[in-house]
Amino acid sequence: MLDLLIPLIMVVVALVGLARKQDVYGLLVEGGRDGLRVLASIVPALVMLLSATSMLRASGAMDALAAFLSPALRYVGIPPEVAPLLVVRPISGSAALALGADLIAAYGPDSTVGRTAAILLGSTETTFYAVSVYCGAAGISKTRYAIPAALLADCTGFLMASCSARWLF
Repeated sequence: MLDLLIPLIMVVVALVGLARKQDVYGLLVEGGRDGLRVLASIVPALVMLLSATSMLRASGAMDALAAFLSPALRYVGIPPEVAPLLVVRPISGSAALALGADLIAAYGPDSTVGRTAAILLGSTETTFYAVSVYCGAAGISKTRYAIPAALLADCTGFLMASCSARWLF
């Protein structure tokens, strides 16, 4: 049944457009053109974020920051092994998934570290990516409180991921 959902939606949209006597194909082409404009406005921010993440990882700055954060993380109950994941997650989802996979492979999926990493990946967002994409698409250049609020939400997600891994398992 789910295999037919997308074709069914397409047929319904086409029939509604025809019933309203609209140029369905013309509207589809116009929507594609608008999508390409949005893509062109987003790509520079994405390239910058991916480049910055790669440079941070290659320079060793990510590991140094993770080592610096380890005592504070231990104090609040977050396993220090997930420190690199905490640093990368707000910046890059693909890098965070790679780090999460490495943590799960090294410590096991049933370990506190593995469970914390898995919960963390599922309950937090790539903050800078989301802000750059959505604000860039909307033409917002001054994000004001969006980034601090999102980073606070990330910190809450980090803490709750660790607590959930310890309390529920």
